[in-house]
Amino acid sequence: MSLQEELKDKFLIKNQITDIYPQSIPASFNNYLSKFDNDHPLNRQFQPSLEELNQEDGLYDPIGDSIHSKGHGIIHRYKNRLLFTPTTVCPIQCRYCFRKNELAQKDELFQSSLSALSTYLENNPEINEVILTGGDPLMLSDSKLSQIMNHLIGKIKYLRLHTRTPIIIPKRIDNRFIELIKKYQNSFSVITMAIHTNHADELSDEVIEHLNLLNETKANLISQTVLLRNVNDSVDSLCELFEKLSTNKIRPYYLHHPDKVKGAMHFYLKIETGRKLYGELRDNLPGWMLPHYVIDPANGKGKTLAYNGEHLEFSGTLIDRFGSKYSYSD
Repeated sequence: MSLQEELKDKFLIKNQITDIYPQSIPASFNNYLSKFDNDHPLNRQFQPSLEELNQEDGLYDPIGDSIHSKGHGIIHRYKNRLLFTPTTVCPIQCRYCFRKNELAQKDELFQSSLSALSTYLENNPEINEVILTGGDPLMLSDSKLSQIMNHLIGKIKYLRLHTRTPIIIPKRIDNRFIELIKKYQNSFSVITMAIHTNHADELSDEVIEHLNLLNETKANLISQTVLLRNVNDSVDSLCELFEKLSTNKIRPYYLHHPDKVKGAMHFYLKIETGRKLYGELRDNLPGWMLPHYVIDPANGKGKTLAYNGEHLEFSGTLIDRFGSKYSYSD
């Protein structure tokens, strides 16, 4: 096969994939990806793969969002907090995304409304936290974010923003955004920013420079990471990531077991594999640097701890992190 035919074949295959699961990578981040080979963990996360097609396994809604959807972008799974999805737009299309099917189809789940959110909060006074997700809330302009925050003042105590944008478009964290957070930090008891990052190589010098600007605010900075096969499923990889986050004042908070996503099952690994890996992390990291290892089941009941390293049964039997049982007595 000639080079021209090979390039044409690759182009057709890529189109076949992106017709089902769109691809979107900002030019600046694409330039960064070009520094790594095709099998590098970063390219595995963002470049389309034939493995996405013809997967019989996997679910359209792997964590049961639809079960708790109240319409208008509101997902109320837990008693005292809810998710609000003000946009379907992301800074990049992650190939493992647990919402890749909903986003690809523009599911009605993501049709949001501020007025509906205000009404819902008024009718459910037990809710004290709103989590902005999506999509990615930081893809909205500062003025749009300001509108959302104005609607929430006096209705909730805690505001959380889940975002990948600082990793993909670090310049989004500029002085104007910092001033926006400072402006509203006294309107809520706590503003939390959860930064989604999966690999230490995502934390370039430019990314770190802009993330450090967030330290000028009183925002609570945490991270969430998805455990992904052939991306970060090693002790060394995760230790490097969590250490780098911690030294830059971002607390590793969640390590998500991968969801069973249709079109992303090539990233999935067995729960036993994840538990053993997490057990090793406990031997290599101080407790304050260790995130919660969680799994989000498809029944929609919400996150549950995926690791019970030393679990004491009522009978007094202790199950250690390797699955061995032995008797315990006071």
